[in-house]
Amino acid sequence: MSTQDFQQGNNPQKDNRKLIYGILIVALLGTWGYIFYDKSQHKETVTFLETKISNIDSARIALQAEFTSVTAKADSLTKDNLQLQGELAEKNAGIQKMRSDIASILKKKNATTAELAQAKQMIGELNGKIDGLIAEVEKLKAENQQLTTANTQLNTEKTQLTTEKKGLEENLNTTKNEKRQLEDKVDVASTLHASNIGIVAIKLRNGGKEKETTTAKRADFIRIGFVIDENRITPSGTKDFYVVVTGPDGNIISEGGNFSTREEGSKAYTSKVSVNYEQNKIIPVSFDWKQTDRFKEGDYKIEIYNNGFKIGQGTKTLKKGGLFS
Repeated sequence: MSTQDFQQGNNPQKDNRKLIYGILIVALLGTWGYIFYDKSQHKETVTFLETKISNIDSARIALQAEFTSVTAKADSLTKDNLQLQGELAEKNAGIQKMRSDIASILKKKNATTAELAQAKQMIGELNGKIDGLIAEVEKLKAENQQLTTANTQLNTEKTQLTTEKKGLEENLNTTKNEKRQLEDKVDVASTLHASNIGIVAIKLRNGGKEKETTTAKRADFIRIGFVIDENRITPSGTKDFYVVVTGPDGNIISEGGNFSTREEGSKAYTSKVSVNYEQNKIIPVSFDWKQTDRFKEGDYKIEIYNNGFKIGQGTKTLKKGGLFS
């Protein structure tokens, strides 16, 4: 075989190589192109996700800042108004509950956009509720201040009235004391005085004739007489006089009656005499006293009282007497 024939026989083999090489080159270029395209798509996806995450983080940070501001406002409200009661306390409890719910969302590391949107809406509602509660509290503070001012004024007026009342009471007590002292003076001054006291033992004879005696066994009764001196103060009317007779044995002769004296307290009396007195006139008084038992020899002391004061006294001595006396 000639050299020309040999070369002609190998040409088809060379052509096949070129084709294979071409196909391989095209496949390689396609692979590289896909790789470059895939990497480009992945980079865009990563960039998109990074941007999305960054936006979410920015939104979270903004929401957290807004929430912190609102929370600080709520804390100041609670701090300044620890004694919230009734409806205000219920509203404050609702605010605290909403704060807790928002905080739970913001603490989530993988919070979704929807959850952050919900948190934003809740923060707006929370801010509105806090502002409303602050307005109500301020209104109540203003009303309370008005009440405090009014109460202070009332306390001032009360103090003034108390002082005036105390002054009036002191004046009244002074007046009462002066009146009482004057009444006491008038009372004492209105006490009547007895003078010219006479004490006579009387013996009744047949036919009712009377005869004075000094002998105890002959005396039937004792006649006591005195004069009520004139008094310009004592008003006219019935006046009571208490007569106290003390026998020779030193005991008061009494049937059980008692009266009140100014200096001796309660005291037994022998006889009570009522007299129709006329103001500023001299009134003579006379009455007979007879005891159940026979008279005994010795001294009989007679004391006369009016208005609780002893106004006069005298003594009558009865003798034992002889056989024919």
